[in-house]
Amino acid sequence: MKSTDVLVIGGSAAGMVAALTGKSSWPEKNFTLIKKQPDVMVPCGIPYIFGTLDSSKQNIMPVDQMLAKNGIDSIVATVTAINTAEKTVTLDDGGQIAYRKLVVATGSTPVKPKWLRGADLGNVFVIPKDKVYLDEMKTRLAGTKKVVVIGAGFIGVELSDELVKAGHEVTLVEKLPNILALAFDAEVSEKIESILIGRGLKVKTGTGVTEITGTDTVTGVKLEDGSTLEADAVVLSMGYRPNTQLAREAGIAVDEDNFIATDEYMRTHTPDVFAVGDCAQKRDFVTRRRVPTMLASTACAEARIAGMNLFNLHVVKTFSGTIAIYSTAIGEHGFGTAGITEARATEEGLAVHTGVFEGVDRHPGNLPDAHKQLVKLIAAKHSGVIVGGEVMGGLSAGELINVIGLAIENRMTINSIITSQIGTHPCLTASPAGYPLIKAAEIIAAKMRKG
Repeated sequence: MKSTDVLVIGGSAAGMVAALTGKSSWPEKNFTLIKKQPDVMVPCGIPYIFGTLDSSKQNIMPVDQMLAKNGIDSIVATVTAINTAEKTVTLDDGGQIAYRKLVVATGSTPVKPKWLRGADLGNVFVIPKDKVYLDEMKTRLAGTKKVVVIGAGFIGVELSDELVKAGHEVTLVEKLPNILALAFDAEVSEKIESILIGRGLKVKTGTGVTEITGTDTVTGVKLEDGSTLEADAVVLSMGYRPNTQLAREAGIAVDEDNFIATDEYMRTHTPDVFAVGDCAQKRDFVTRRRVPTMLASTACAEARIAGMNLFNLHVVKTFSGTIAIYSTAIGEHGFGTAGITEARATEEGLAVHTGVFEGVDRHPGNLPDAHKQLVKLIAAKHSGVIVGGEVMGGLSAGELINVIGLAIENRMTINSIITSQIGTHPCLTASPAGYPLIKAAEIIAAKMRKG
């Protein structure tokens, strides 16, 4: 029987980073990673294989090279059982591997709604992290004209834009009043929707789906408002559910929402077993409620924490909650969000002030690649602690939202932002005299002074 000090189940972002960070922190230990498929997709790059990228081969994570370079063994197999008492796992070929520490990074699978009629209905797709499936999906979509995408989260929005770019007639359907409604407040999500419509996408919000019609293959989508959309293909982008059956069968504690229960060191309730990534339990950084956030960036943060704490606890190295930092790009426009929205704060009974400022991300503003840059900050009303932020502008929005995420994680106040020292340059940033992040903070400061 093969044995290893640390066994990682799962070869996507969480599993790979857990193995790499673990090996860096504990170089004297042996590490082995098990992945289901030879090729692992870059999760966030999946929508772009349908338009911008020529093929899925351009969206492969260099997992094997990185693991080999760091002295980590990699096995292509499926784990069929975990025995936590004997500290062994069983593979699909009947072989077994013994471990001292186990990291479960089994990820997630796409949600299929109850109204989905007939599992064998042709041209109805989900979006898994599966290269073989995605390649077949791309081939079949190439022969279609009208595509309906159901679910306007980040993947649904990005995929829809890519399909339009590839020449399809695409309608994006969202049950909530706005697209990206869980990530952005209405004043930002409405601007994003306008940009998408301007690029040729049809958007239908505020109504859900009741049925997908067709006999052998899809012909249409019936909506709750009574209308029917013609469709040659349907893509379901309605979220993901954690892959936790393997853990559950092994007696590893799973919560009511089917996530593996973990502490701030990413330890499960079972000794010597950690869980990271989409399969692991999440708590919101601000509200402390359990949330179903599934992000590669969050997964990597959890994986680093697990890797550093495998054999003893580094007390300052804990995962203190999910901030949910998202960003996306539509053409030359960038968008980002971190923490909680104003709408979510209201739902939670959290009193907040908001500040919205729109400036320009270059100075002077007539430089050729200048974009308007809108920043919305959300801060606790009485303390001024920053709890959320949203950015809309050029492609620099992706990094600016990371700055806001750091401010949230370090519980910075509005005064801390106003007094921050920043570096600026005409070709790279907004003016130091009109920096949108600081100006938004100043608006909140004025509200706080008024009482």
